[in-house]
Amino acid sequence: MPELSVGDQHWSVEPGRNLLDALLDAGQAVPHSCRAGSCGACRVRCEKGEPLDAQPEALPASERAAGWRLACQCRVSEDLRIELFDPLGQTLPAEVVGHDWLSPAVLRLRLVPERPLRYQVGQHLLLWRDPALARPYSLASLPGEDAFLEFHVDCARAGAFRDHARQLRPGDPLRLSGLQGGALRYEAEWQEAPLWLLAAGTGLAPLWAILREALRQGHAGPIRLLHLARAPAEHYLAGPLQALARQHAQLQVEQLPTDAFDAWLSQGARPPRGTRALLCGAPARVEALARALYLAGLPRSQLHAEAFTGE
Repeated sequence: MPELSVGDQHWSVEPGRNLLDALLDAGQAVPHSCRAGSCGACRVRCEKGEPLDAQPEALPASERAAGWRLACQCRVSEDLRIELFDPLGQTLPAEVVGHDWLSPAVLRLRLVPERPLRYQVGQHLLLWRDPALARPYSLASLPGEDAFLEFHVDCARAGAFRDHARQLRPGDPLRLSGLQGGALRYEAEWQEAPLWLLAAGTGLAPLWAILREALRQGHAGPIRLLHLARAPAEHYLAGPLQALARQHAQLQVEQLPTDAFDAWLSQGARPPRGTRALLCGAPARVEALARALYLAGLPRSQLHAEAFTGE
């Protein structure tokens, strides 16, 4: 049987065992959240041996070359020596500089890191409450323009990180790590194409940044931003979005109830030829939106979707 080693601890593991489960069962303190390879909280470094990795593309090539893997996506197939991620030594300290409510359920956090952080729209970070708890959040700020990092936290339900976030105040510390990007981005080659930005709930956070990046780059094609929310009060950023629409004739902003998208699409809101569609929100909602757009004639190659992970 393969042997797993962490520091001075060594134990045998059944072949094919999930690496995260094997570490947790042995009492190792490995932060974790989504178990889907999305949040990046369960990073570990392989000092010796190589696990079977179901999602090698989930981490940047530079991190993989340094031996980092997502434990939730790996299976033990040979002897492994593992170094655990150090949340205190390998994260970036940051200070809360803004804490306000965009809606009854959406908290806006603004942070300033201890040193400048280079990032792009569409990327996300892990926010650490303490060495044992981290959650991924998309960046809603615009690099090179905003003097802070902005995040939108859905506090409609209870959760360990959400509950902590509610109590934060300016001056309080958090820590950051795991900067990486997913499917959402803005490409200069899209400037003439119709651009659809479809957000469900706090899926608006990265699309708010991507919209402003597209406008900053002089996007010439029509832009349609649609925000789906559970209740009218949850259509946050409505004022700033409408202000942008007044300034940019090619931008159209709409708000709909969460379950009204299919009817909206069937009433003639079909994606024009060449449309690039960016979708973000909860997994079930993103899947439903993507399916509806595909059935409406949008090729999958022109659809870029990212689902949020929950607490």
